[in-house]
Amino acid sequence: MVASKNADKVREVEAVLSALADPFEVVRGLEWPEVEEPFSSLAENALHKARTVSAHTGLAALADDTGLEVVALDGAPGVRTARFAGPDATDDDNVAKLLESLDGVAERAARFRTVVSLVTLDGAETIAEGALEGRIARERRGSFGFGYDPVFEVEEFGFQTLAEIPEAEKNRISHRARALHGLAAAL
Repeated sequence: MVASKNADKVREVEAVLSALADPFEVVRGLEWPEVEEPFSSLAENALHKARTVSAHTGLAALADDTGLEVVALDGAPGVRTARFAGPDATDDDNVAKLLESLDGVAERAARFRTVVSLVTLDGAETIAEGALEGRIARERRGSFGFGYDPVFEVEEFGFQTLAEIPEAEKNRISHRARALHGLAAAL
């Protein structure tokens, strides 16, 4: 099962996993308590989520933690990516704070980094990482995706934002897709 309550993320994970030669089965409709992300690394947070959800549901659990690392912000927001504008921030709030933080900044290089973890019923743990290099746009563009996608430009697509790239293409090149492919290879 995908250990996330973010419907956009679950849909993206399912799309990537369904394209694998040996696809995973995703279980839906289960509930578990909210899992905090208290650690200072993406790997620790991803493992914590997978362990917690697996223990609560009695199923194998796949979890990820993703960080947007902006060079001009010394790697921030990093592990605080989902809460950059505060604990109850929306995607729009986070993007607005990012654009405000980079107002007047010329160097806009950034990367998305995702760590995925899988905890199986026998307690085995597997971790993989994926990254996508890019830069932060000066304004939002595009209608696809979620989170920071409207401001994350990818050189491979002529510096279109992830929100301008059709979902199938994004799911082929994204940081999360790269991590999930790495996980599948490790298994």
